[in-house]
Amino acid sequence: MKYIFVFLLTVLSFFTKAQTANPFRSRMYFSWGYNKEWYSSSTIKVSQPSQGNNFQFNNVSGEDKIGWDKLFQHEVTIPQYNYRFGFFLKKHQSWGFEFNYDHTKYQMIPGQYAHITGTLHGRNVDTNVVIVDSVNFWKLNNGANFFLFNVMKRFYVCGTKNGLVKLYSIFKLGIGPVIPHTENTMWGHENTPGFQFGGLNAGFEAAYRLEITKYLFLDLAQKVDYANYWGLRVYEGKAKQSFFTYEVIGTLGIILPYRQQKKQEETSK
Repeated sequence: MKYIFVFLLTVLSFFTKAQTANPFRSRMYFSWGYNKEWYSSSTIKVSQPSQGNNFQFNNVSGEDKIGWDKLFQHEVTIPQYNYRFGFFLKKHQSWGFEFNYDHTKYQMIPGQYAHITGTLHGRNVDTNVVIVDSVNFWKLNNGANFFLFNVMKRFYVCGTKNGLVKLYSIFKLGIGPVIPHTENTMWGHENTPGFQFGGLNAGFEAAYRLEITKYLFLDLAQKVDYANYWGLRVYEGKAKQSFFTYEVIGTLGIILPYRQQKKQEETSK
């Protein structure tokens, strides 16, 4: 219910009119924050020709691993984190572009029943198995890693009379690569873990931005991302997978405002 409420507020902000002639003062920014994810069920397709395997795990469930609940017990880059670098155009100040990265962790939930179909060790299979770490283990835990190049549109919602505090809604749409860290075990055989180019993703993000003074802001965002992975390394083979992700994201950022042009006074002779 709370997500529906936030979504309705976001939609309503489309129809909010600016209260000042030009409320857009922030141009370039950088932000850092943390995120929480929920994943759709997905199918993992595995091909291992030397093993006589060409099978798939159907409709498996995955979960994230936040890590920021114990933020001061390890390095700040171990939890699920994110950063953004963006800028708004000088002539069309409500439009902008952004480089957007989310370090998300995906791991198959152990103990679940997975329906396996295809060819396993040269024999046709259509059965259910229990996911056990030492036998079948799958995770993109360092992580699923979404990179996006976004187009942005921002809307002024409200602000204080002195202009030191302002609230905006920002909408982003983008596409980019995924660079997952693959780590898995297939029927007792482990792969060599590591980062790799793993496919493409596309995402839509809606955020509320609270600017505090000219130089600081807080973002609270919702994001829906679709990632399509292929060529993922497994023991003597490759795998592919695709899923939707719903994210809730909080960030703290630094603003570089537009340069103020000095007005030249006209003098009459």
